[in-house]
Amino acid sequence: MSSAISVPLLDLKPQYQAIKAEIDEVIARVVTSQVFVLGPEVEAFEQEIAAYCGVRHAIGCSNGSDAIVLALQAVGAKPGEEVICPSYTFFATGGAVARAGLKPVWADIDPVTYNLSPRHTAEVAQQCRRLRAIIPVHLYGQAADMEAFHALGSRLGAAVIEDSAQAIGCKDAQGSMVGTRGAVATWSFFPSKNLGGFGDGGMCTTNCPNLADMLRMLRVHGSRVKYMHKHVGMNGRLDAMQAAVLRVKLRHLESWHEGRRRNAAFYDNAFKTAGATDSRTPLGQGGELPLRFPFQLPAPARHIFNQYVIRVPRGMRDDLRGHLSEQKIGTEIYYPVPLHLQECFEHLGGREGQLPHSEAAAVETIALPIFPELTEAQRAHVAAQVVHFVRANSKSAIAV
Repeated sequence: MSSAISVPLLDLKPQYQAIKAEIDEVIARVVTSQVFVLGPEVEAFEQEIAAYCGVRHAIGCSNGSDAIVLALQAVGAKPGEEVICPSYTFFATGGAVARAGLKPVWADIDPVTYNLSPRHTAEVAQQCRRLRAIIPVHLYGQAADMEAFHALGSRLGAAVIEDSAQAIGCKDAQGSMVGTRGAVATWSFFPSKNLGGFGDGGMCTTNCPNLADMLRMLRVHGSRVKYMHKHVGMNGRLDAMQAAVLRVKLRHLESWHEGRRRNAAFYDNAFKTAGATDSRTPLGQGGELPLRFPFQLPAPARHIFNQYVIRVPRGMRDDLRGHLSEQKIGTEIYYPVPLHLQECFEHLGGREGQLPHSEAAAVETIALPIFPELTEAQRAHVAAQVVHFVRANSKSAIAV
């Protein structure tokens, strides 16, 4: 019997209602100004993002996917050169590499954090002949090992571009904000992100003034002076309306982070109490319950939970999702097919078994509702239904 409690994967309406007056005011301001592309709102937002992230330069752009293309062009990547990136990530990471005329080279993830593995990246790099860049992704809102990637990039002479689309406000193991240690960091303000706009929007950040200058040119067709084009860039500008909305939301971002972290702590405790362990323990190796909740790097690191992703045996995962749907609980699979197995990348020769940790994560993980406005009743319902189903089906599930 389905519960009366409904828990969507994401509900942005409570957030909007709480800041509606602020939002309405800035929308009216932009409409009155009739400046809709770049302009003062975008410049102010860029300054505020730079200050929040602790970087010298922020360059607003059209979306997170274009931000990666812009970053690759800015570091001087040439068609045919190689870029190492995770296969277990949103399509835009590898798609942007291909769109820039470069060759994606897939590396496996760390099964504990789901982030790109520095060790496997180093192994893959030995097979590269024209390596230009490495793109670690700070997946789900937890930082990749930037100390290792910074050292690896320096040793290989490869630019490190941080895909920070899911991680604004996240801190790495050294306590640094993500996006501060690579040559360029890229960001997305898609509405589902912790800092999400009212449509598409993106950003590149860097501490290098030369890269910042290049990025500003590339986002306006490679032009610094109107109609005079030094490079072939793109129409990659940020809208003033998005910038104005995001400026309002940025003021509330820290409280939203804490709401997500509070909900994550509740889930962690509920699952641990039921006999689950965190993702450091492989499925089938310990724990009374075959469920793994996310491991968080210890302070001064900070996970900001763009997604809260659990892991269960592959033979149980899809049935668990079906059960939660019956109980009016929204879920999502991030990501069901790794990039090295996607049809559009068949020409790169990807094969099953090539990246075992990425392939296992694709069939064993499921994202639960984590948005900050979850009520106590909602998160309790989610935790209870997950535990109930996993416990009832644990004997028949096959842990791989």
